[in-house]
Amino acid sequence: MKVILQQDVKGQGKKGQMIDAAEGYARNFLLPRKLAILATTDAINTMNLKEKARKAEEAANRAAAAELAEKLKNCPVKITAKAGANGKLFGAITAKEISEELLKQFGVELPKQKIVVEEPIKSYGSYQLKAKLGYEISGTVYVMVTE
Repeated sequence: MKVILQQDVKGQGKKGQMIDAAEGYARNFLLPRKLAILATTDAINTMNLKEKARKAEEAANRAAAAELAEKLKNCPVKITAKAGANGKLFGAITAKEISEELLKQFGVELPKQKIVVEEPIKSYGSYQLKAKLGYEISGTVYVMVTE
């Protein structure tokens, strides 16, 4: 019996996938628990439309991530901080501060979770940080720390 899964089912398949299940398993387990629906022509058409919409949305998100990566190349973030006599900062520059300054200076919204700070920024200078934008696309954030 062909059914379309409404949720992920362990050992059977993922949500939105059409599977061929044993008739008793489908009738007694999948259908009553609303884990699947019968694969009628209407349901198959709906499944295809949803898949098409999901792919279009994914392509749009991928394009937006690529566009953001291009924007970041032209946005060197300048952050001012106080330091001691030997040039070491009081505290460190965090991804949150970088994200806020990026929004304030250039109007580019980049969540702090996407900025990768491998070593804490604790001194003046310029730094290149990686930004993971999703869909295997990454950009570079240029940060200048000044007095």
